[in-house]
Amino acid sequence: MLIAIDAMGGDNAPECNVEGALSAAAEWSDTQLVLVGDEARLEPLLKNKPSNVTVRHAGEVIGSDEEPVKAVRRKKDSSMVVAGRMVREGEADAMISSGNTGALMTTGLLVVGRMAGIERPALAPMIPTLDDVGVLALDLGANMDATPQHLVQYALMGSIYRNKVHGIAKPRVGLLNVGTEPGKGNELTKEAYPLLEALEGINFVGNVEARDVLTGNCDVLVCDGFAGNILLKTLEGTAGAMFSLLKEQFSKSLKTKLGAAILMPELRSLKGKMDYKEHGGAPLLGLSGLVVKGHGSSDGNAVKNAVRQARIALQAGLVTSISKEISGK
Repeated sequence: MLIAIDAMGGDNAPECNVEGALSAAAEWSDTQLVLVGDEARLEPLLKNKPSNVTVRHAGEVIGSDEEPVKAVRRKKDSSMVVAGRMVREGEADAMISSGNTGALMTTGLLVVGRMAGIERPALAPMIPTLDDVGVLALDLGANMDATPQHLVQYALMGSIYRNKVHGIAKPRVGLLNVGTEPGKGNELTKEAYPLLEALEGINFVGNVEARDVLTGNCDVLVCDGFAGNILLKTLEGTAGAMFSLLKEQFSKSLKTKLGAAILMPELRSLKGKMDYKEHGGAPLLGLSGLVVKGHGSSDGNAVKNAVRQARIALQAGLVTSISKEISGK
């Protein structure tokens, strides 16, 4: 398999992408990795380049603050667009980018192409849970608005993903809401509930409140991108604040410092459990090719894990499976 990496995307680019690609190439020799970006900046970082890592030159970069549609249409030689074109034309089986989320979504729609039968592709990251199983949540930011039918498609795509990629036989699907009762919520969730309840092929468990997400009471969490992105940023911010408070408390005295030293392995394990870098990235489900979005502040480890995630999805035939289910063929 061949995976294109947008080497210029992300806060720590291109170093993080090169580091992640080299680490992934060493672990999975059967995978070809193409770093797409400025050759003059990439080659000095690849002095000991393995045979399964190559560079594809792209002379432009889409910045994090650029307007997505304009940037994608004007910068046809940007690393993100070139990587997307490789997927569309069959040169690459998947692409990974930690760049501008809006631009990547636009690249997915305008360059890679939307899957037949899908109205809105969805950003689907994994949210860590206390039982270490995690919950796949979608949409968490690709589309701010959604219709009840969009949520139905999210539920179907999320179920297929958890089945094919994570091996869960009957993934539990929950609808993010302000209460667990069927009649709760806004117009969107009230209309979506009976549609999800009647949808064949999914295991719908009803409404799920945000406070229960981390307990793992569902395997797939469905919501519109506005509410979903707020949920994601709140969880990330809370986790960051918790560890800052713990560090402050454990640094107060010699006694607390000794306690911290004793608890350090457990604290590292807890931090790892809540660390997005361990999950690698979020697939954009509903596109005709596999596109994985990495966190903007991804490091080399996160990029490597995004490659791992892409490999599993490709081996499971994820895109084909979703396409067949949606089209009924």
